[in-house]
Amino acid sequence: MTLLNDAAAPVRHANRFYIGGEWVAPSSDSAFDVIDSSTEQLYFQVAEAQAPDITRAVDAARRAFDEGPWPRLTHVERAEYLRAMAAQFRDRIKDFAQIWPRESGVIHTAALHVGEAAAGMFEYYAELSSTYPFEEPVMPTAGGEFGLLVREPVGVVGAIVPWNGPLGLIAAKIAPALLAGCTIVLKSSPEAPGEGYVVAEIAEAVGLPPGVLNVVTADREVSELLVRDPRVDKITFTGSTAAGRRIASLCGERVARVTLELGGKSAAVVLDDYDVAAAAAAIAGQECFLSGQVCSSLTRVVVTKRQHNDLVEALASIFSCIQVGDPFDEATQMGPLALQRQRDRVEGYIAKGVDEGAKLVTGGRRPQHLDRGWYIEPTVFGQVDNRSTIAQEEIFGPVLSVIPVGDEAEAVAVANDTIYGLNASVFTDDVDRARRVARQIRSGTVGHNAWRSDFGVSFGGFKQSGIGREGGKEGLLPFLETKFIVLEGRPTGFEDSVV
Repeated sequence: MTLLNDAAAPVRHANRFYIGGEWVAPSSDSAFDVIDSSTEQLYFQVAEAQAPDITRAVDAARRAFDEGPWPRLTHVERAEYLRAMAAQFRDRIKDFAQIWPRESGVIHTAALHVGEAAAGMFEYYAELSSTYPFEEPVMPTAGGEFGLLVREPVGVVGAIVPWNGPLGLIAAKIAPALLAGCTIVLKSSPEAPGEGYVVAEIAEAVGLPPGVLNVVTADREVSELLVRDPRVDKITFTGSTAAGRRIASLCGERVARVTLELGGKSAAVVLDDYDVAAAAAAIAGQECFLSGQVCSSLTRVVVTKRQHNDLVEALASIFSCIQVGDPFDEATQMGPLALQRQRDRVEGYIAKGVDEGAKLVTGGRRPQHLDRGWYIEPTVFGQVDNRSTIAQEEIFGPVLSVIPVGDEAEAVAVANDTIYGLNASVFTDDVDRARRVARQIRSGTVGHNAWRSDFGVSFGGFKQSGIGREGGKEGLLPFLETKFIVLEGRPTGFEDSVV
């Protein structure tokens, strides 16, 4: 057994904000306590932004976009900054892997990969700089001799990230925004601000021009000022569907651009030709990652009545053996929930499931061997009615609801019977059947025989799971505005273009 417990947070300016290329003093003495989720002890404190701090950050981003060099660089020139940031992300891998487990409860061995993944995101968009058609010739159809379809930066972006997986979501937002030529105000979660501070340090280290990336930490009320500010052209938000509805309404008032990556209640559809033990292993293994605090988790398991009991038994057998404990212990398979209020929420849903008649098969309690930390046992409910609370509402914890159905058609109907549509998977040995069923499921991603989530191609949801996509080329589009320029001649460089 190996334990790591370096208690000092690896951030240098926790009592300041990164605004306009400088570490500036906050407008007040207010601070957020960041609590270690496994010990319930204070990890570190960060400055709490107030209205003047948000105003100052937006001022800096607006000035950098309207007057600074960043939007006027070529995409290839901006890509060099992205590559430099990727190298810095790799240099800070150990720091990210110290912060994430304490803030959110992920196990350390998993956290070690997050810095590399973020670096890869920046490198991907750097490579896109020379291949994406930011300007392409198009023949006009309503007069004019020559047309240019141009994709320009949307402007100032407010990027709001949650507490469960901050770094990956920061990378998915700011890497494409930077390539596009946008300037950014990054608003970190009070519960998990550490990664945002390290990213600000990286921006300083690579010499991003002043105001291109600004980083603050604020609560929901102050964060609304960022959403309301008419100088912010676009909001990109990841978080709860309830908060997303609020942000969408505020952006709608001023017709601001918005990308929303919201909640999920994703279905694992286990068809009758698939091995139950294999399905259980795939589903249970994924659900323990980040203690189930993943919006795309396969938390609704839809299976035929004939296979229901066998699948429940297989899931319970795996879940009951999961080693829950210190995220820095190499023997640990699942760490704590991120917050006390999150554990309270999960426990409330477990009680609700029992009250509404679902069968609690395993878990549902605080582990008896752990006397501190916000831990909960991996939990399986069987005989769940799809109309019940635990089948319809996002729990955001390691709780599975197994729902029996009669046949494939009913399985598809149940999978779609939710306000969400973020993720799903189909378990079958027949790839053609998997494709056919996947096409019927209204979800942004559908995997085959495994949980899938691919920010390298496209991530986002149908229905109330969000608006827009992140990752890949699809994730660049929300940071671009399309302009059509109609000319009475061919400009330099396009003399030989075929349109």
